[in-house]
Amino acid sequence: MTETDSNAYDVVVLGAGPVGEIVAERTRAAGLSTAVVESELVGGECSYWACMPSKALLRPVIARADARKVPGLSQAVQGPLDTAAVLAHRDDKTSHWRDDGQVDWLDGIGADLYRGQGRISAPRTVTVTGPDGAAHILTARHAVAVATGSRALLPDLPGLDGVRPWTSREATSAKAAPGRLIVVGGGVVATEMATAWQALGSKVTLLVRGKGLLNRMEPFAGELVQEALTEAGADVRTGTSVKSVSRENGTVVAITDTGDRIEADEILFATGRAPRTDDIGLDTVGLEPGSWLPVDDSLRVEGFDWLYGVGDVNHRALLTHQGKYQARIAGAAIAARAAGDSLTEAGPWGAHAATADHHAVPQVVFADPEAAAVGLSLAEAEQAGHRVRAVDVEFTSVAGAGLYADGYKGRARMIVDLEDEILRGVTFVGPGVGELIHSATVAVAGQVPIGRLWHAVPSYPTVSEVWLRLLEAYRG
Repeated sequence: MTETDSNAYDVVVLGAGPVGEIVAERTRAAGLSTAVVESELVGGECSYWACMPSKALLRPVIARADARKVPGLSQAVQGPLDTAAVLAHRDDKTSHWRDDGQVDWLDGIGADLYRGQGRISAPRTVTVTGPDGAAHILTARHAVAVATGSRALLPDLPGLDGVRPWTSREATSAKAAPGRLIVVGGGVVATEMATAWQALGSKVTLLVRGKGLLNRMEPFAGELVQEALTEAGADVRTGTSVKSVSRENGTVVAITDTGDRIEADEILFATGRAPRTDDIGLDTVGLEPGSWLPVDDSLRVEGFDWLYGVGDVNHRALLTHQGKYQARIAGAAIAARAAGDSLTEAGPWGAHAATADHHAVPQVVFADPEAAAVGLSLAEAEQAGHRVRAVDVEFTSVAGAGLYADGYKGRARMIVDLEDEILRGVTFVGPGVGELIHSATVAVAGQVPIGRLWHAVPSYPTVSEVWLRLLEAYRG
């Protein structure tokens, strides 16, 4: 026999990943009572199957690659990585897939946690079915925030069901390196996991349907990463589609559109994401289950005064840091509306508008070399109608790059708006450039004029002197 109870809150948050946690933290800081609903682990995808475990796998890979280019150190790091130690470190960074610490954090901010499947059952109402079958009816005086994230999207492919394919979850949580691994896709997950598992002992075959890797970045980013993957021993095949898959006596067999037969121990599909909104009761309020949630810049779902879609579910920028940014904006907007504020700071770059989603989204691909970008690429800027100029510089012109590593290879590009003389976008590719991208993010988000950037003097001899070289190249 199941039991039902009912509780009223100011705010109910569906999803306790990093986005939902920050919404809850912001609403609690504003004095609003808040319930958080989670069907899996508190901490979400990022903590257990994405950002944290993937970067824990990649850090020793990148560190070894860098060290191999440093005189006096290179000979000491020519051997293989200790794969077991890397995986053990990964397990530590995921708290061994236990969420006790995250639960304590939620408790510390005064939010109530409900474990189970949460479904919107009426306007401002969420029904949670717990693991024991008990039902909890939660009503929200001011807002329900959907922060359920996204899941891996598998293709409709003959034979796939019987293959037991990897998605990003299996790729980041695997207990051993497969001898042979097929990776299908050319985006961030495919590139990073190919980099990691090739270095950890797998023979990787990367099958890319398009012309190259990382097609949402400047073309040279994918070209440099592909070159490095090939040098590391991976078999990178572009313009290649998988037509069918099977598992024969434990071996995965993939047949390509050219008729090639590729065998492996495991196959990873990194071919896109879908919103986790298929079973949260959207139909009860007139929305399509399994759909992305269209939102305004305060993250409120269009057509509703009480429903918010924050993070991956709105399809604006599927990145943890961008979702947390949205959560800060949404939390502030919910609190302001609860206090009767008309959102006077809802204009661009205001406290209640996620303007950066449109103009200054940063991303780092932790491959070897790293690729980092913020804002628009040249193609995107031109398509948006801006009159722009691309300025390119090789990192070989920077003294700090040569000190960082022998044979440092990389490129920087800034996209200058010729009307306003501000930056529309910046891309860096090279070892360690992930730590450079925030300076570019500040310049793009702050719309800092080129004339003022000329007075931002980079320290010598750092890799950051690439900024000086870019400005010199622009000024001539």
